[in-house]
Amino acid sequence: MSGPFADASEDDDLTLQVTIADGCADRLDKALARSVPEEASLSRTRLMKMIAEGAVWRGGEALTDPKTKVEDGEVITLVLDPPVSVDTLAEDIPLNVIYEDAHLIVVDKPVGMVVHPAPGTPSGTLVNALLAHCGDTLSGIGGERRPGIVHRIDKDTSGLLVVAKSDKAHHGLATQFERHDVNRRYLALVHAVPNAADPRLRGIKGVTFETGGIIKIATLLARHKTDRQRQAVVWHDGRHAVTRVRVLEAFADQAALVECWLETGRTHQIRVHMAHAGHGLLGDQTYGGKRKLSPKALTPLAAEMGNGFPRQALHAATLGFTHPVTDEWLEFTSPLPEDISGLLDAMRAPLD
Repeated sequence: MSGPFADASEDDDLTLQVTIADGCADRLDKALARSVPEEASLSRTRLMKMIAEGAVWRGGEALTDPKTKVEDGEVITLVLDPPVSVDTLAEDIPLNVIYEDAHLIVVDKPVGMVVHPAPGTPSGTLVNALLAHCGDTLSGIGGERRPGIVHRIDKDTSGLLVVAKSDKAHHGLATQFERHDVNRRYLALVHAVPNAADPRLRGIKGVTFETGGIIKIATLLARHKTDRQRQAVVWHDGRHAVTRVRVLEAFADQAALVECWLETGRTHQIRVHMAHAGHGLLGDQTYGGKRKLSPKALTPLAAEMGNGFPRQALHAATLGFTHPVTDEWLEFTSPLPEDISGLLDAMRAPLD
């Protein structure tokens, strides 16, 4: 099989082959939770249910005990259920569609829209909007008849998302995300100016430097120990995460416009990594810290706008991938939204 997903035959159940990642050897349930690609959309609860139902196999043996010992490099086969209809309500919510065909759709998500329904946001999400927009063109994905969400961006992050409309597209896109073959570039406004010559930055664990002024941040990420809504940098028992950063424009020593691109796509990755490097995003109430822009180094208006920016200043500006059916390379760009572009205009204004 060329990727993590494969059909045994056109009539058989869909199967997912998972290779236990290096360093994840453990009991079956824990090893699977760490090794199953995020793009497969298999929660820990669903994995436990699959184990109990005999849908997890090693070789010719069904593994029904979650405490079964597995080793690094072992291949585990998951047998997925056929798709069923979901109860999520289709809602006629306007979408900014950048591209669409029979297999996938690319949308430019506005600030404030949640991607997927959750207990606190059961409606008004991108998925609700897509169910109405795509209608009967959706096929079964991940065990349910729904849009295939292969990556997410936070509620208060704007920008580009690709969503699968068919199983084949979902599997092909998920493979590309897992192999890091997707070009995802973000624009962000951060506190201070990242500089490879800064001894402080050079002394931070996980931060290295590449040619062309590129800063590489490589850590593990996991849920915060005391705040389950946050992610944290860890050095064991986490998911590998790599972000690269390049400064595009500096504003005195107060802030910088940076381009970030992802080798991996973990929850809150850019926000956590930039905070770890000491350059939290402007407006980020969770990870940004308490730093303030100086009205003396910038104009008073720029400082006021930056210090009061109501969301993390992060925009998914570029998205490129190989079409999973036609093999054509597709790449899309999204202009900065008005709030970030307005803040940039204020920061570029000369001091009197």
